[in-house]
Amino acid sequence: MKQKEWGEPALAITQSAVQPAAKAAWSSSFAKFREIGLLAFIALLCVGVQLRNPSFLTWENINDIATNTAILAILSVGMMLVIITRGIDLSIGATLALSGMTAALTVKQFPGLHPGVALLLGIAVGLVCGAIVGLLVSKVGILPIIATLGMMNVFRGLTYEMSGGKWVSAHQMPDSFKQLATGTILGINNLIVIAVVIYVAAYYFVSYTRTGRRVYAVGSSPESAAVSGIKSDRILWLVYTLMGGLTGLAGVLWVSKFASAQGDTASGYELNVIAACVLGGVSIAGGSGKISGIILGSVLLGILNNALPMINVSPFWQSWIQGMIIVIAVIINALVKRGINRNNLMRRKI
Repeated sequence: MKQKEWGEPALAITQSAVQPAAKAAWSSSFAKFREIGLLAFIALLCVGVQLRNPSFLTWENINDIATNTAILAILSVGMMLVIITRGIDLSIGATLALSGMTAALTVKQFPGLHPGVALLLGIAVGLVCGAIVGLLVSKVGILPIIATLGMMNVFRGLTYEMSGGKWVSAHQMPDSFKQLATGTILGINNLIVIAVVIYVAAYYFVSYTRTGRRVYAVGSSPESAAVSGIKSDRILWLVYTLMGGLTGLAGVLWVSKFASAQGDTASGYELNVIAACVLGGVSIAGGSGKISGIILGSVLLGILNNALPMINVSPFWQSWIQGMIIVIAVIINALVKRGINRNNLMRRKI
């Protein structure tokens, strides 16, 4: 009799726990593997475009897509870290222009300078810009969107002042500098190689280092991170500085690739970078984002930019299509996050 009295409640509790636990597992699995859905969409998009234009999946065009997407992919790594901490960086387009212009003017003045020095100079400019933004956000306490919006205008103004409103064109740059982005390593474009190296380093950083885990902790719950002894201000300063360094690198590569430095270089490009992160599943609410996701987000944008003109889609419709895809991605991310939070709450109650 005693076994029956104790057995029936236990069975009831077990049965009541099965359904919420199953829902939580489903939501967790969906969030973990949602990149598969994005990958499937990319595959279907490629097949559809190929049916309309047989030259789309040629090796030459695929190489063009990868090369043109590399700079976006590099910037997406830094933006992912910033967004994970519940921030945003609207100054990267201006930082890119400033670092690229600095490198371009330097090689124009000193044509014999080793291109590696120009590359390091651009990265240094980006690091300084990122560190300044990081101080405003982490130490002064200015909201990221306000701090980066203000510094965007400052950096853009410095670029115009430095150049005197003039361009640095291809014939003013030595061929060695232009080879930074157009050269190859073992037959693979330098831009692609650099992007791959950065992604490998970023994956190791977020997956296997204590600092990388702290970035997620600060974004998930700043209050809990503070209680556990994490220096949130240091983490915030670090991610904005890293964003600046990657932007400086991208600025030099941009100028080298297009053989042109202008005051309005990459104007508005920060929105493309944010879009790549959102498409890749990085949560604007912070605390969530994967390297594999932003790779797919960058690739999707790169394919759209290449494919839509190839199938003669109007530029107006191109913007509409890209905007709708981004909106749908944001909605899906919000629904998934809401479902996970709800099921986690139910699991804690059980």
